[in-house]
Amino acid sequence: MLVCRPLEEAGFANGFSTRLGGVSSLTDQESGIELNLAGFNEDSAENIHENRRRFLAAFDHPYKLALAWQVHGDVIHVVKDQQDAGDSDERADAVASDLENVLAGVKTADCVPVLLGDTRTKAFAAVHAGWRGTVQSIVTKAITRMTGVFGTDPQDLISAIGPAAGGQCYEVGQDVIDAFADNFPGSNKYFRDSKPGHAYVDLFSANHDQLTDSGVRAENIYSAPFCTISHTDLFFSYRIEKKRYGRTGRLLSVIGRL
Repeated sequence: MLVCRPLEEAGFANGFSTRLGGVSSLTDQESGIELNLAGFNEDSAENIHENRRRFLAAFDHPYKLALAWQVHGDVIHVVKDQQDAGDSDERADAVASDLENVLAGVKTADCVPVLLGDTRTKAFAAVHAGWRGTVQSIVTKAITRMTGVFGTDPQDLISAIGPAAGGQCYEVGQDVIDAFADNFPGSNKYFRDSKPGHAYVDLFSANHDQLTDSGVRAENIYSAPFCTISHTDLFFSYRIEKKRYGRTGRLLSVIGRL
């Protein structure tokens, strides 16, 4: 997995999984070494649970995962009790908490994972920001929810943006271009023309701007320099593998208190 060192030094366990070291065989890995961490309709529960066991073992601490049923929306699931942790049926695309022994997590395979750690209150959140979530300002809403529930001051936040589809590879249609234009003045800066009615969108920059616009200090934002579309040797890519194989694995991005 990848780890954001500044988050760790601030007291937050965190990690962005890769596809390496598991027991699944979803694509062209016939030996079954893929670390698929979600997607029970495309992999066996036995494989996913074993992969999660391996992933969690890397933290050397008895953490419990707190996940939500992601729907590309803007709802934030707040975990206030240990009993609320686990695979929740709540439809949400961000998970926030301040509990010990809990890892808030989101599942991705091209969408942008964003981790937030409050250095003062020790609250934390994991955010799933695909283009729909980005258009709906889910990162901004997650910070607002942390402020309301935990008393977070955005200036106390450290954020890590994990591997996702990069602006040089993620081609979208006119519907996405229009959705951004309807919600963000000057959104053309996030697009680079490809062919008529299409463009490449830079979701990294869009979410970085939502963080800074919400009051997060630019020097406290860290981005992993990896595109999931161009690095399918390390990460799952829905765009590439769903079309090629009919299914793909899921990565987990998690954060909790050390």
